[in-house]
This record gives sequence, structure tokens and C-alpha cells, in this order.
Amino acid sequence: MIEVLPQALGLILTPQGLMVLSFGTMLGIVLGALPGIGSTVAVAMILPFTLTMDQAPAILLLLAIYAGSVYGGSISAILINTPGTPQSAATCLDGFPMAQRGEAGKALGWSTIASVVGGLVSAVVLIFAAPQLAAFALNFGPIETFALILLGLTCIVSVSEGSLVKGLIAGMIGLFLSSVGGDPITGEARFTFGEFQLIAGFNLLAVVIGVFALSEVLIRATKPGDDGATLISFQGIILPKLAEWKGRLKNLAKSVLIGNGIGILPGTGAATAAFISYAEARRSAPTRANFGKGEPDGLIASESANNAVTGGALVPTMALGIPGDAITAVMLATLTLHGVTPGVRLMEDNPVLMAAIFSGFFVINLMLLPLGMMVSKVAAPLLRLREAYMLVVITLLCTLGVYFVRGNPFDLLVMALAGIIGFLLRRQGYPMAPLVIGMVLGPTLEISLRQGLIITDGSFAAFFSGHPIALLLAIAALGMLSLPFIRMWRTRAA
Repeated sequence: MIEVLPQALGLILTPQGLMVLSFGTMLGIVLGALPGIGSTVAVAMILPFTLTMDQAPAILLLLAIYAGSVYGGSISAILINTPGTPQSAATCLDGFPMAQRGEAGKALGWSTIASVVGGLVSAVVLIFAAPQLAAFALNFGPIETFALILLGLTCIVSVSEGSLVKGLIAGMIGLFLSSVGGDPITGEARFTFGEFQLIAGFNLLAVVIGVFALSEVLIRATKPGDDGATLISFQGIILPKLAEWKGRLKNLAKSVLIGNGIGILPGTGAATAAFISYAEARRSAPTRANFGKGEPDGLIASESANNAVTGGALVPTMALGIPGDAITAVMLATLTLHGVTPGVRLMEDNPVLMAAIFSGFFVINLMLLPLGMMVSKVAAPLLRLREAYMLVVITLLCTLGVYFVRGNPFDLLVMALAGIIGFLLRRQGYPMAPLVIGMVLGPTLEISLRQGLIITDGSFAAFFSGHPIALLLAIAALGMLSLPFIRMWRTRAA
């Protein structure tokens, strides 16, 4: 990684590279501040417009939107008591009470510093942890890769919001969609029903945009509308003085560690990390009696943890090709769409690109401080925007983006159908992240399985008898699948 660092920095520290990082971070902050869009929809919405860009700038742009949106969610959480993203839900608990007593600028100052520290530490963790994990993964052959993808698919358990069965069904739908089109070995058409447009399979971009962005528009359109939010007086961010951090650094350090640790675990997510960190701070902080009344330690705990998750969550995604939540599933799809094969050889095959991504992610988090102070003044008035106008803009961007990539009207049909089906499934409680995870990981699962069967002369049992790493991964996969049932049994026994 160190050997290719000069080349990687050459991709970033150019006028174009810095412009991409700056624009992406600013756009992410604005999109994150608008309630209802969220990090996943923000990245999915901008994804089509990056497909004409080079690999490094395109991926860095989406990473900047990701990191910026996680921070941006705190703006609406503090100013209107509505988290712009789910990751900022815990920020409302102390951020809005501070704003109510006339300290909105100070509250955003605390959240900005905490977000920057959490993001920078997570970037360092990504830089050092992902290559080490990837180096170990170079020992993997087709059989080990198959077992690893099986383990990756079990993260469907943890991203299945409330219902394991519905999550598994959504994952199976994704696996089926990945099998539509030409057979990867024989070339024979499968499940195309004579439709020539399906020979190449479903357009992954159209499906991702449909099930995330368009279905979100449909869901929000069926809910009662609003006339815009009442905004608390806000004149700009006021950074806390150095003396005000006395006694709070321990809470900051603990929250950052919690965020990074939870981020690396597949399926937990930033919202979980924020609430766990907040609960721990409320238990142990000297100021715990003031929590819920506008206590800065509450803001520090939630915002440092949710931003620390960003880099941690990218570790298994980049190193092993295992997405842990909806946003990393979209990032995994992003790599695929830009011709980068996710998985165990990602670091080995793309050293300069990965070094540029890691370095760029560090720069993005550095930019959060100055850009956050500047963009927050612009983002705050947008919170008064009526939701109906925002939904129209999102739909228009999704339509233009999908059509812009290939100029194929059939992709618009796929997007529309994916949006409608995603809307119907979400209304019934089916999560969309497992569907995308199944669709992204499906081709690699199939190819590694068939290559492994060729190696073992068609014996599936031989996958695990002579391959200890594959056996260990398979046991871990079974353990992950068993966890919900074990918890259910313990609950009933209690």
C-alpha cells in the first residue's frame, strides 16, 4: 500500500480530485440534512451520474456523499427534531433541547467536531485493517470463496429489519434476479422468456435505484404531507472552546471505539452504534443526569459513533466483498458497476485504486469541518422545503440518471417495476438490503460453486473435508443463521 501511495495521491491531490471530494461532501451534507432521503437513497440517486467518470473519482464522489450525509443528518436532528438520516436519531435527544434554549449553533459545533474525529479515526482503521484482512484472504481458492460468500449472505440475518423469514425471502429474490440472463459458463439463456433485453440480465443500477430511491418516493407519497418545518433560529456553527472539552475526551474516545467496532461487524449499522454509544455515555458520563436536557456529552456520543461506523463498515466490504448494511450493499454495487470486482482479490488487483480510496476517505473526513460550517447555513433553510417538491426532484433525478447511463428505455421499465415491487414488499415489512446483497453476491456464489464442483469432481461434501478455512467459514455461517433462533429460544425459556 505504501509503495503505491504517491500514485494514489496523484489521483486525489489534483484540481479535479479535490473538486470531486469537495462537491461530494457538500452535496452529501445537504442531502443528509433533508429528512427522508438518507445515506442510502442519496448514494443510489447520484450513482448513475458517476458511470461516465473514471473509477477513482466516481467511487470517491460516492464515498464523500456517504460520509457527508451521515454528518448532515445531525443538522435537521438539531434544528427541527427530525433526523435527516436514521443514523442521527440519537442526536435529537440532546441536540434539539440545546437548540430550543437558543444554542443551536453550539449544538452543531459539538456534533461537527465529534463527527470529524469519529470519521478520521474510522478512516485510519480502514487504511490499516482492510489490507491486513485482504492479505489473509489471498489464500482463498474457489471453494473458500464459496464459503466466504455463504457467510456474507448470512449478513441478511442482521439486516433483516424485524423478520428473519422476510429477509431470507428478499435475499432469495435477489439471488434469483442475479441468475437471469446468460449462463456464466455455457452461455445458455436462463429465465429470459424470449425477451432479448434480458440476455445480459437485469441492469443492477436500475434495480438498486428502483428498490431504494423510487420505492422510498412511493412510500413517502402515500403518507400525509406536510407544509414544511418550523426552523429554530440558527446563525451558524459555533465551535466549542478547548476548555469546554475538559472531562469529555474520555467519552469521545470511548464512543469512537464503539462506533468503529460495531461498524466492522456486518449488519449492525450506524444507528445501532449511535444508540449503544449514547446509552453507554448516559451510564458512565459524569454529566449523565443532564442527558435528554441538552447535554453536549450526548451529542458527542451519538455523532462520534455514527461517523466512526462509516470507515469500519467499509472494512469487510472492501476487503472481503461482504456488505454489512444497506448503504455498504449499494457501495458494493457501485464497485461492480465501475468494473471493479469485489471480493478477496480486490486489494491485490487494484492497489492504486484502493490506496486512492483510502487516502481520499481520510481527506473527506478532514473536509467535514470547514465544509460543514459553510454548508450548514445553506442546508438549514432547505429544511422548510415542502416534501412534495423534494419527491418530484428525486424522481426526476432517478429517471434521468438511469436513462443517461445507457440510453435504453428498457432500463426505465426495470427501474419502475423494481420501484413498485420494492414499494409493495416494504409495505409488507420486507427489507430491501437483502435483495440487493443477494443480487450482488449471486454471480460470485454461482461461479465459485461450479468451479469448486469441477475441482472436487462433483462432490459437494469434499468442499469442507479437505479445506479447513471453508469448513470454519461454513460453521460461522451456520452460527450466524442460528443466532435468531437461539435468542428466540432464550426469550421463551425466560
